[in-house]
Amino acid sequence: MVGDDDSMALVLNRLRRAHGQLAGVITMIEQGRDCKDVVTQLAAVSKALDRAGFKIVATGLRQCLAGDADGNQAPLTEAELEKLFLALA
Repeated sequence: MVGDDDSMALVLNRLRRAHGQLAGVITMIEQGRDCKDVVTQLAAVSKALDRAGFKIVATGLRQCLAGDADGNQAPLTEAELEKLFLALA
């Protein structure tokens, strides 16, 4: 995954936060916590993952459209880009 350092740092922070939240959800379930609390935290995990995914797509869109500079990766087709976006929807 190639992107500017600031964008990738944001993505990694979001993924680390989601990782911690997911660990918290697992602990909550193991402790028999209230369903409402578990679902609320699970929604937060889902949102964090979605935001990370959208940031990756937004950051990499230019690269995906052009392919890589060395010619090792061909540009993505419109159908492939649509599939990426729909995977996050």
